[in-house]
Amino acid sequence: MENVKEQILSVIANPIFLSCIFSWLSAQFIKTLIKLFSRKVHSVRELLELLFWRTGGMPSSHTALVTSLTTGIGFSSGVSSDVFMLSLAFLMVTVRDALGVRRASGVQARTLNIVGKSLADKEILDFNPIKEVQGHSGPEVFIGALLGLFVGLAFNIL
Repeated sequence: MENVKEQILSVIANPIFLSCIFSWLSAQFIKTLIKLFSRKVHSVRELLELLFWRTGGMPSSHTALVTSLTTGIGFSSGVSSDVFMLSLAFLMVTVRDALGVRRASGVQARTLNIVGKSLADKEILDFNPIKEVQGHSGPEVFIGALLGLFVGLAFNIL
């Protein structure tokens, strides 16, 4: 049992793990501040969702986390290591997904909701709106990557 506790503590104290958590929370905090200042938060529940769960918006927390992970692995294992190449590939998939697949899915869902609501208003069919998943714009991903890079550097240099 003592060995398990030591392993958990070593994970929690790992600079790569800490940089990932810090970059994700920082991105979510910045995203929440932006929404607060633009008066787009209407309840405490929405505030908490923004802080810990909601996707989309400036900056990309997914990109910040994975960039921080890749930066940390580059420092600890070297940029020519297999694990760095794996994390770099993971970063590319995450960025591609944020910019393309998730964004396209969100646009399609929004369009389906508009059409479905229109048909429901005309009493042609019953329609329940589907969830509109938000992707990211290029600047949101870029700022998320910069945040992750700087956090990853800070946790591995300082």
